[in-house]
Parts: sequence; structure tokens; C-alpha cells
Amino acid sequence: MADISTKRENNPDASIDFSPRTKKTKVDNEDGRGENREQAEKNVLSTFQTTTVLSDSAREKTIFVHGKFADQNAVVILEKTPIIEDTLSEIFTASTLKLDLKNDIYSTYRLQAPPHLNEMKVTVVCPATEKHVKKYQRQESVLVEETPDDYQSITLPFIQNQSFSVQWVYNILEKKAESERIVFEDPHPKLGFVLLPDFKWDQKQMENLYLIAITHQRNIKSLRDLTSEHLPLLQNIFQKGKEAILHHYSLPASKLRVYLHYQPSYYHLHVHFTKLGYDAPGSGVERAHLLTDVIQNLHSDPHYYKTRTLSFPLRADDGLFSQFQQIGKL
Repeated sequence: MADISTKRENNPDASIDFSPRTKKTKVDNEDGRGENREQAEKNVLSTFQTTTVLSDSAREKTIFVHGKFADQNAVVILEKTPIIEDTLSEIFTASTLKLDLKNDIYSTYRLQAPPHLNEMKVTVVCPATEKHVKKYQRQESVLVEETPDDYQSITLPFIQNQSFSVQWVYNILEKKAESERIVFEDPHPKLGFVLLPDFKWDQKQMENLYLIAITHQRNIKSLRDLTSEHLPLLQNIFQKGKEAILHHYSLPASKLRVYLHYQPSYYHLHVHFTKLGYDAPGSGVERAHLLTDVIQNLHSDPHYYKTRTLSFPLRADDGLFSQFQQIGKL
């Protein structure tokens, strides 16, 4: 099933977006680089065999399904697309209504919009690893307080032993994949980065704007590696990232939330840019660290993140959870 394989095999946020329309696909040439070809997307879901529903959310209008394409494990995510203001007139005039209930001034209906206004976003992760399946499964989480010693003796060895692949990141940086999605790039080897939309954003609504800045430097795994030496890099990302978003999306810095995750989903330094007010996954205080705070902390203490206890959530099925549990930290 090469047409639904993802280069983000070991990344929990890995995904490929499928929708029933003509789209540009990337085909690798002999030199490893890709070219875009327009291709009418077939219904790849017709061969998907459901195994179990991992989780669902009535509030977020999503459902996560585990199953298989032939002999390959896969996760399929179905998500109702947001209602776009520009389509309201057509929704009101071209839809069919069925009355459910009427009581005094209140009435409720079931509305069937025209097919092109009634899409769902479908995300396919294939081949899906056990880590992907567990990511989307309902699980309880606990808050871990990681000391600097804990990081050196537990977390870092766990990261190294797991050998999480970030090849998909290198493919982006080397323009072997997703080059057409890059919004901005600073090519400087030490201070540079690429900025591109996160897969969580459909790029249709500004209310859930979500972009990722990925550094060209390859030796910074996470917040724990940062020192005052990296301040020029962080300041460059903050300043040029804001300017690029203002230029491309007319969104000022005052309406942006710019932050890093700890723990991150993948161990190559990246910075999240989301619209203020959008409740993006992982934007809570237990995991998100505002970039402005990170910069200020490193100005105050060059080794702030190497010497502080950091808290972060862990799911009960996470391999790191058992490592902390074995030493009585949980």
C-alpha cells in the first residue's frame, strides 16, 4: 500500500490527508527528490477493514478507528470539517431540512447540506506502529515531575534506546518531501528553520491556524538541550516566524501562541505557532512552554532547562511511564 504509506512512521503526529478530489501527489524520482503530479484520488477507504474504535469525541466531531489495509496495520481518523463563513448562504438555501422537534420558540432540525459542503477530513496513518495505535486509544494520564537526574538516568536513555526516527524531518529539510508546503525558510545552518503548516490545520479557516518551525540544526532534541548558546536561534525563529505569518496570513503577532512541547512528539527541535484562542492539542500548561518564557529563562540562567525539574503528562501506556514507575516516581 505504497500510496498510503507515511514518511512519519515513528512520529505520533504522522498523517496523510485524503479527500475525494483531485490533488497533487509527490512521486519520487531516481535522485530521491519528488515531483508533483495531479491525480484523481480513488477511494482508498473501500479496502479498509475495521478492527476496533480506539476513541471518539462528540464535542470535537472525531472518531479514531484501528484496522487494516490488506496486511498492514492502519489508523483512520474521521473528522467533521469546520463550517466556513463563506458557505453559509449556500448552506441555508441549498440544503434540505427535516424537523426533529418544535416547542414554542425553539425548533431543531436535521440538515443535509449539498455534498461539496458536507465533507469530512480523513487522515490515514499506514503502516501504523503500536505507538500510533496507543496514541489514539483512550488512556489515563499522570503528571510526571522530572528532575535533571531523572532526565539523565531515565528519559535520555529511553529516548536513545527507542531510536525514534526523524527521517521524515530530514526529508523536509532536504526538500525531498513536502517542499511545496513550506511557507518560509531561513537556510542558515545554525540559525535557520523551515516553517510549514501542521497536518492538523486544513488551511481553510484562520481560527485554527497551526504551523510548525523546524530547525536546520540536527543536534537539539528538546527543551532539555537548550542553553543560552541557542538564544540567537530561538529569537530568529520567533521574529521571522511571526513576520512570515503576518505576510502570508495577515495575522499579527498579538494573535499568536508560540511555544515548545515537553515532552515533544518527536526529538528534533521544533516550535509551534497557533492562533490565540484555538484549543490546539498539547497547548495546555502541563506540556506547552511559551517561547518568550523560554528565551527569558535562558537569559536569566544559561543552563535553566538542564538544571530545573520539568513536569509533563504521561499516558499509562507510554513506555516512559513504566520507567518512572519502576523507580517509584509514579
